[in-house]
Amino acid sequence: MTKGYEGTISVFEFFEMIPDEKAAIEYLESIRWEDGVCCPRCESKYTTRLKAKPYHLCRLCRRKFTVRTDSIFERSHIPLNKWLYAMYMLETARKGISSLQLAKELGISQKSCWFMLHRLREACDVEAIRLQGEVEVDETFVGGSLGRMQYGKKLEKGITHWKDNKTTVVGMRQRDNGRVVAYPVDEESVVLSGEVLRNVERGSTVYTDTNNDYHALNKWYQHESVVHSRSNWREGDAYTNGIESVWAVIKRGYKGVYHWWSEKHMERYINEFVFRLNEGDVRYHTLRRMELLIRNAFGKRLTWKQLVARAIAS
Repeated sequence: MTKGYEGTISVFEFFEMIPDEKAAIEYLESIRWEDGVCCPRCESKYTTRLKAKPYHLCRLCRRKFTVRTDSIFERSHIPLNKWLYAMYMLETARKGISSLQLAKELGISQKSCWFMLHRLREACDVEAIRLQGEVEVDETFVGGSLGRMQYGKKLEKGITHWKDNKTTVVGMRQRDNGRVVAYPVDEESVVLSGEVLRNVERGSTVYTDTNNDYHALNKWYQHESVVHSRSNWREGDAYTNGIESVWAVIKRGYKGVYHWWSEKHMERYINEFVFRLNEGDVRYHTLRRMELLIRNAFGKRLTWKQLVARAIAS
């Protein structure tokens, strides 16, 4: 094993460790309730395990609950050992896993896997830590290519520019620890310097390209830029290669694994990649990385109605 790395667990070893739903329930309970079973409603520890496992009864509020209650697993009919395998794949597949591929591996429908993966992406949504020190900032455009779309189709969709079919994504990466912050924005209303102020501590050193929106950063940061228009990719310490490597991973996942995703769900997909980059450090054991995702799965819900609801026009 390479020095400094904790190792990993193979798919075969994973199935040996969690062969059925009973083992999955015990594993999840050991993570959720390290200090003893606690009622999700009133947080009381006066609980009793019922004979009809895996139910517990709170003796204060008289509510029955399981480890699924108040989590992304709630009201799902998919066995928890399959949920854990989906988490394992989401955490270890660098560019993600499609719902079609996961459906074949789990033996359930593609529609169920699509819903499952979106609930897991909901768990990937963690509060961003403000970056500091040396930070690279850049923006990119994520979406399908228009190269082979017929001219008539473009007119039908109201596409007059190559950006019309893409969503702007802003990203920042701290150099010393590789922490990433990235999310989609509305290109027409976004002020890039404002996004940097929200996510990077003042006084830090910020590296960008020569986009005009970044000029105001000189007021709050030590700001250096690299002139990409002159085919310069590095000028001393000024470069954005780190954040651009993040774009490379996201776009390879978009084109090679997912092939397409809607703008409506863009934020969840970006959250998945950011979580994997931040918390999926290969220096840590696979189970340790999975545990972070599992802990973040509790206290969150995403229903089918919420997932497929149409945006209400303001």
